Amino acid sequence: MIDMISAASALSRLAGTGETEMANAASMPQMAEKAGMTSPGSFADVMQSMGEGVVDNLKVAEGQSFAAVRGEVPTRDVVDAIMTAEQSLQTAVAIRDKLVTAYLEIARMQI
Repeated sequence: MIDMISAASALSRLAGTGETEMANAASMPQMAEKAGMTSPGSFADVMQSMGEGVVDNLKVAEGQSFAAVRGEVPTRDVVDAIMTAEQSLQTAVAIRDKLVTAYLEIARMQI
């Protein structure tokens, strides 16, 4: 399932290879810290790196879950990974909703 999300993320790379990296997806203090240290990238680069971060968090949570089933990882680590992935996904969905709302508002404007 995560591979399908990765494939969808690959389709969104319209701007080319971006050099901007987000720390762990959807962690706002780290994003602000990161943005202060590097030169700002284009909007497409920022969205791409955020999407990649969300996918990475989902992959980590999935891997932790499988490792827990095998008995290799403590439950606390699994819960932390899943909570981080859930927060990242909720943030990505909220940003998507805001972008769609903004697009629809622009589309309704009279020229």
